[in-house]
Amino acid sequence: MKVRRGIWGICWLLSLIVISFYGGTVSYGIFFGLTLVPLISFLYILFVWMFHRIYQEIGSRNIVCGRSVPYYFVLKNESWFAFAGIKVFFYSDFSYVEELPEEIEYELLPGEQYKYETSFVCKYRGEYGVGIKAVVISDFWGLFSIKFAVREAKKVIAAPKLIQLDELKSVMDISAMMQRENLQTTELDVVTREYASGDSLKQVNWKATAREGKLMSRKPVGEEKRGAALIFDTERCSKKPEVYLPIENKILEIVLALSLFMSKNNVPVSFFHHQNSLQTGIRQGELGGLGDIEEFYEQIKKVGFDTNTDMQGDLLRILQDGLLMDKAIVFFVLHEMDDEVLKITYQLAENDTIVICYAVTDENIEEFCTMSDLSRRIIAISPEEELEGVL
Repeated sequence: MKVRRGIWGICWLLSLIVISFYGGTVSYGIFFGLTLVPLISFLYILFVWMFHRIYQEIGSRNIVCGRSVPYYFVLKNESWFAFAGIKVFFYSDFSYVEELPEEIEYELLPGEQYKYETSFVCKYRGEYGVGIKAVVISDFWGLFSIKFAVREAKKVIAAPKLIQLDELKSVMDISAMMQRENLQTTELDVVTREYASGDSLKQVNWKATAREGKLMSRKPVGEEKRGAALIFDTERCSKKPEVYLPIENKILEIVLALSLFMSKNNVPVSFFHHQNSLQTGIRQGELGGLGDIEEFYEQIKKVGFDTNTDMQGDLLRILQDGLLMDKAIVFFVLHEMDDEVLKITYQLAENDTIVICYAVTDENIEEFCTMSDLSRRIIAISPEEELEGVL
């Protein structure tokens, strides 16, 4: 196209020189003809834009990241003139079209249409446009072109995918860790409580059972910690979708993967995250088992991220309320690690709690966990390492 415009420009200059020195009807005719080319091209492009039609259909507006969704588009000429030089361009930042035809210029006769069936895949969780984003229309000489946005762009709401893990690289034997029993407690140290589902028979106090007429379990002083907590960051780290969407998507994927893994291993999980609509600013919930996963997944799909989130303040309130003191293990899923968060993890480690930190960042986070004698109880790992082979 640049070459053709260059040739046109040279011809126009030559015709201008000719009429300047020699004149003549033919020379003036050629000059005015070349001068009118841009105007005719513009009118032609405008005409094509007014009478071309693009129809798009997607299989569903609510989809899951990473899954193929049926998609087709129709390009149609609804005028009485032939069209030449129409190209289509697709959204490519957050989704991609599979089996996309080679970049071609479509030429359509009056009333003719072109239909192409394929599928597309969304990369990240969120709401954004998919399919055809814009068309480029060129004149029939191939000299000029104008790019037009599609009048009715298609949007989808993509949910994070649910990843199944066979193991956690951060805690290789989590089931054994969560089921440890304190076998050194003597009768003098023991108080009793009503038997609860999941208690070992070794914990049953038969004397108390006979006295109370119901199963009673030993409750050792300083009873072993049970269960896990999951705290994830909902701070929006940028105003640019191309920056925050991948990060938010990765945070929710690791949250879902951890929750599913814990549920499969019968580990109860308490989860916490910031939500501005609540008076306290902190949303808290419980995940008891696989039966709760579907409801939990629906909640995660609706989680909102906000630039005003105070992650440090939320963590301090959670600690002050003592909501983490009885947990054997606490997971943090953050968009970055900093010294303030590290101090909070040390408080938990001093309480004999294992802390696992995931940070969706390109920075080296392991250095945060080598500055204290408690570093053996604080593990830093990237989501890419934890989810290696399944992402």
